[in-house]
Amino acid sequence: MKNKYKQDDEFVFDRVIDTNRVSKVVKGGRNFRFNATMVVGDKNGKVGVGLGKANEIVAAINKAKDIAKKNAFKFPIRNGTIPHQADVKFCGSKVLLKPAAPGTGVIAGGPIRALMEAAGVENVLTKSYGSNTKHNIAKAGVIALKELRSHEEVARLRGKTVSELMA
Repeated sequence: MKNKYKQDDEFVFDRVIDTNRVSKVVKGGRNFRFNATMVVGDKNGKVGVGLGKANEIVAAINKAKDIAKKNAFKFPIRNGTIPHQADVKFCGSKVLLKPAAPGTGVIAGGPIRALMEAAGVENVLTKSYGSNTKHNIAKAGVIALKELRSHEEVARLRGKTVSELMA
């Protein structure tokens, strides 16, 4: 139980990105269910996205939050922005993330803005193309963030120092 309480304290930011009511037509009428997409983060480079489904909206949001915590991952942040550009496609949605100069702010809308705020990224430029399904855009943003590599990691993989890499 102690681990669960520690995990709750770890994430200081959580936001519902999207809720959706879906129905199934049966002999007696329609059965309604709900799904919710949620983002959680510690504002220090750790973020997660989850999709929860339930018969009630509150239960769906709670499930989404638990799933987002389980799927949380860490990525590098350098001087309040991302280390390099990332361009990702997930299903019909495409997301472009670009590092920005200090003072630019988070230039993003909807799910990507929530993702960046949860992660603690202060300066970033984003653009989404294609399908604007909020869940798919959020998943594309997660994949883009997972692709990011720090300068130290790239230098280590290439067998060079960071100063040689930057030259």
